[in-house]
Amino acid sequence: MKRLKKQTGLLGTLTVPGDKSISHRAVMLGALAEGDTIIQGFLKGADCLSTIDCFRQMGIHIEETGDTLVVHGKGLHGLQAPTGTLDVGNSGTTTRLISGILAGQNFVSTLSGDASLNSRPMKRIMSPLSMMGADIQSKNKDNCAPLTIKGAPLRGIHYTSPVASAQVKSCVLLAGLYADGQTSVTEPALSRDHTERMLRAFGADLQTQGTTCTITPPKRLYGQHIQVPGDISSAAFFIVAALITPDSCLLIKNVGINPTRSGILTVCKQMGANITFQNLREEGGEPVADLLVKSSRLHGTVIEGDIIPSLIDELPVIALLCCFAEGETVIRDAAELRIKESDRIALVSQNLAAMGADILPTEDGFIINRHSQKIPPLHGASIHCAMDHRIAMTFAVAGLSADGETIITDSHCVDVSYPGFFEQLKQLCLK
Repeated sequence: MKRLKKQTGLLGTLTVPGDKSISHRAVMLGALAEGDTIIQGFLKGADCLSTIDCFRQMGIHIEETGDTLVVHGKGLHGLQAPTGTLDVGNSGTTTRLISGILAGQNFVSTLSGDASLNSRPMKRIMSPLSMMGADIQSKNKDNCAPLTIKGAPLRGIHYTSPVASAQVKSCVLLAGLYADGQTSVTEPALSRDHTERMLRAFGADLQTQGTTCTITPPKRLYGQHIQVPGDISSAAFFIVAALITPDSCLLIKNVGINPTRSGILTVCKQMGANITFQNLREEGGEPVADLLVKSSRLHGTVIEGDIIPSLIDELPVIALLCCFAEGETVIRDAAELRIKESDRIALVSQNLAAMGADILPTEDGFIINRHSQKIPPLHGASIHCAMDHRIAMTFAVAGLSADGETIITDSHCVDVSYPGFFEQLKQLCLK
């Protein structure tokens, strides 16, 4: 349990943990590569540790020193059959991406996680993998984990995904490593492209045209040196904290600003945010910058359409940001929020309403400040997060700008993606 009180003047310089998406993928491709892969800036959150544990169970030796890993790859066909169930914890990324890899192996494996993970929909990966010839079954016949995957020879397909999902796309492309010909994925909008960038870095042949990506099965992948940038999804909480807390100025260093992930920065700029990019550069094929963020007077906007996949994980804290903007904000086309670690549309709406916000949930988003002639002040409340790390961090930030005390009841869930979040927040509040 954590207790937050109203603050002013968040000042200082900070770095955020390594990008979760890139950390997952670096371990996976490092395991399938020939030679060693060195990963610096690895995020040692619970989700990424689940990925490490799964590959260790399949015979991959992984050394850890602080936030640096050395993955001793065994090549595309070097994985061994696990002796037991692969425990994916709470990690949807681990589950969906590793399923694509396991579909092409010569052994049987079972994936299972915690109660939350085992309630999330897996039909979206089961369908394309089955089209490729994979034998993947839901143990409880509910299209959720536990999943049993019997490795089989795979055929290349052209899959048109009904959703813009990096996890679905990545699952199919990773299965494409083992197919008998080219595999293509077409999305309705471009989702994050970390898998494509990293596959190319490891030596795979990928071609992208519009929202279609095509992989030609490689004979081998090669170990790499990966520098993981700071996770913009983690930086998002401090970006919003600085924007809505009076007299604040934060420099957030080494943040990945991949255009398929940086929709939050576009939206903040649209709303009048004072954010300056410094030290723009590229590291390991990923664009990186330092972000100087100052408290700002904001106005409402409409967030919809193709930008949604680039900020889907940030929408809970964006909804909080919109509570501090003059005028109405509409967020739509984000029904995906209902099948994350929690129903984030319901939880964000309930908790913000409990704090006095003017927010109306819709089937695919929110309407914020719909009836307010001026920005309604927030007040403290007891916040239940349903063990969803992004909900917990969103309302910790809300507590900094709310009258009275805000209590985060299940605050320990932040360790999934951001160990040390509350300690870092506390240091900024002490400036």
